[in-house]
This record gives sequence, structure tokens and C-alpha cells, in this order.
Amino acid sequence: MTASAVRPGEYVAPGRPLSRRHALFAGLCLCCLPTLGRAADAFTMDEVGPGIFVRKGLIADATPDNADAIANIGFLIGRTGVLVTESGGSLADGQWLRAEIAKRTTKPITHVVLSHVHPDHVFGAGAFVQDKPVFIGHAKLAEALGARGEFYRKRLVDLLGEDRTGPVVYPTLSVADTAEIDLGDRRLTVTAHGPAHTTCDLSMIESGSGLLFPADLLFVNRIPSLDGSLRGWLKEAERLKAMGATRAVPGHGPVAVDLAPALADLTGYLIALRDGTRAAIAKDVPIEKAVASVAQDQRDKWALFDTYNGRNVTVAYQELEWE
Repeated sequence: MTASAVRPGEYVAPGRPLSRRHALFAGLCLCCLPTLGRAADAFTMDEVGPGIFVRKGLIADATPDNADAIANIGFLIGRTGVLVTESGGSLADGQWLRAEIAKRTTKPITHVVLSHVHPDHVFGAGAFVQDKPVFIGHAKLAEALGARGEFYRKRLVDLLGEDRTGPVVYPTLSVADTAEIDLGDRRLTVTAHGPAHTTCDLSMIESGSGLLFPADLLFVNRIPSLDGSLRGWLKEAERLKAMGATRAVPGHGPVAVDLAPALADLTGYLIALRDGTRAAIAKDVPIEKAVASVAQDQRDKWALFDTYNGRNVTVAYQELEWE
């Protein structure tokens, strides 16, 4: 999801304070049960592999009705405990997930992955604090949460209310390169990536199924949102290809997909964004005009295109104009 998106075409650089005029939308897609609202009625957990459960997030932005339940979230049940792959977008969303875990196992929740800084992936973590798990995050996640976390929390409070939002939860295990997580009968390899979707993206591969969890390094159907580095994202997409997985759980989209075609679609958009932005810069097209013209051939391929493409062009333009 977008962390510093405000309106199409606007961008706030990571680490820079966000002004009040950016209002509720900034960072919320930025992307219990009854407290999730009417959207909860449509939620189910799909078993995408033995003991691996995923809930498909809504293709939408955060609203009071959906409690920011817009990302794919889930968990893995191992012999010694449960690992939460994504915690959800609010305390209410995390509580819903924790209740789903309790329906399927009494094993302790030992690990919670905080895949990157965006609210729809980390604000459910407050529902698991009572379990005292290891909270796993990128080595740069604590810095990103320090810069943005409280702003995100306040915006969620404005949207959902204090009791449904939850606290900013920081990682207790920081990953700078790779880390191995042992759940007894299954092992998971967590990888820290360079700047791409954000500056603090993690991916994870489960040993038994070979299933890849790239979080928001992989969007399917919903337009990718750029909050890190365009060139870096293309580089990290190649790194994902080289990991040897054939199936993946994207951060947004179906609960599981064939990796190769999904990555091809993602990189197709990113390349169109890169090449179109470079062409605009070469022709001295100002940024405010570039946002209306770059990558327009991609519109019919992605949900929420008009909401996020302009912002992506802005971020790409600011990165590529100094090449």
C-alpha cells in the first residue's frame, strides 16, 4: 500500500513530516468479529498449503466499514507454534485474525512478521502483543516507524476510533540480511530487501511448501504503489525470481498465484512507469503534466489506477530526473 500517498500526484518523501492538509487519506492505503464492520461478512480464510491460511484483503482504501482490512494476511501453524505472516491493518483487523487462529489451533503464537512500514500490514500487530511473540521486521523498519508510525496511528484513530486502531508495534528481531525461523516441523527463511516498494521490505519462503510470501513486493490486480525506489524494485523483482519459488502469496490480490506471470505483470507496469517517466524527463515535460500521461496504457490492467498512478509518476520522476 502507499505510505506517503496523499492525492494522485502528490508525494511526501520518507522521513519528512506530513502536514495536516494531507488529512485522513495520507498513509491509510496509504493499504472482533463484529468490530470489523459490514466488510467482515465477506472474509474467509483459505488454506493455500498444509497448515497455511490466508485471508484475501479488499481491493479498496481504508474506510470505517472495512477497518483497513485491505491486505492479504494470514498465518502458518507449525509443530511448536504459529507464525503470523501479516498482522492486518488495524487492531480490529488483527483481533479478527487472532480469533481465526484460535478456531484452528491452541498452539502459541510465537512469531509475527511486520513485512514493511505501511499501516495495512502492521497495525494489526497490537492484537498479538499479549502473546509475547517475536515481532520480525527489516533492519530499517524501526526507523521508518519512528518517522511515520504515530502519524499513521493518528490518521487511523480519526478514521476508525481509538479502540479499533491499536498501537505502533516495533520489531523485536531486526533482519539486515536473512534470518531462519524454526517452527519445529517447518522452517522459514526471511530476507531483507533493498529499497523497492518501501525502504524496509521483507519476504519469506516456507521450506515445506516452497511458498513465497513477498508481501507488497508483489501486487496482483491492484496497482503497485511506489514508496521506495523504482529502479530498486525492478532489481528486487529479479531477486524474487531467483529464489526458486513457483507460487506466492501477494500482498494484495488473490490469496496465492503462480509467481512468474504475476511478476511479469508487476514488472511490466514498473517498466512502463520507468520508461515513460524517462521519456517525459528527456522532453522536459514538467512533473505536473507527466502525471497525466505516463503509463496510461496500463490503466485497464490495474484496479485503482487513477488513484495511484499519478503518485507513482511523481515518485519515479523525483528519482529518475537525477540519473
